[in-house]
Amino acid sequence: MIEKHNTKPGPIGIFDSGYGGLTILDGIRRLLPEYDYLYIGDNARAPYGSRSFDVVYEFTLQAVEKLFDMGCSLVILGCNTASAKALRTIQQNDLKRIDPSRRVLGVIRPTVEAIGTLTHNQHVGLLATEGTVLSESYNIELKKLYPSIEITAVACPMWVHLVENNQMNTPGAEYFVQLRLEQLLQKDPDIDTIILGCTHFPLLLPLIRKHVPPHIHLLAQGNYVAESLKNYLLRHPEIDERCAKNGQCDYYTTENPLKFQQSASIFLKESITAKHINLE
Repeated sequence: MIEKHNTKPGPIGIFDSGYGGLTILDGIRRLLPEYDYLYIGDNARAPYGSRSFDVVYEFTLQAVEKLFDMGCSLVILGCNTASAKALRTIQQNDLKRIDPSRRVLGVIRPTVEAIGTLTHNQHVGLLATEGTVLSESYNIELKKLYPSIEITAVACPMWVHLVENNQMNTPGAEYFVQLRLEQLLQKDPDIDTIILGCTHFPLLLPLIRKHVPPHIHLLAQGNYVAESLKNYLLRHPEIDERCAKNGQCDYYTTENPLKFQQSASIFLKESITAKHINLE
């Protein structure tokens, strides 16, 4: 049972379908180390990228409600697929029912806000999961803020598997990275900025950089989401007051905690301790 208008400070919740949101958490913790964080990875049901809108929404709502139950007043969907397929419905419909004083934010809007300062010729590329590409969420948000920007998207279905299996430095990874980049730049050779629209993709940055011209800006989301969160908390002191500040971070997974700990070290470059959690 979620306690409405809970005034006791709690952690900032961060949710992802798996491990990719750890790159978002890492960026946020570097900028805002004083806050408490609670990370949930739904690894048992990952990946979300090819799942339907209804299923992603259902799974994401379960995670948000769990994080609220655990004392979070603010939840970040550190997952592009969840941000694309579930965020708006949760914000517009479910928060009214659950607790209008709590907040759920995503990673797409902060990324889009940054684009306007990075592209010089208004030609932007998007590399993401199939679900994020099909949702057209980046297209919609870009048109709201920057109507003149042309966005070209390519889905990269193999990239998440390569990262989660620690295969970033293999010939197979290079093949699939080069393949998708060539497809993207063939569709629009004028692209000068590429959004890495999946939180796993920053781990492929060395390979991506190897196969794009040096003038193309690569936008990894962690730092931009962190800056956006910092500004949000400054603008909303009533939310900031409900965020605990003890510098603690707890990790939960719907999968085996030992497996999560091993894979999380790939993303965080440090050892962590995780606990099992059930979202259903």
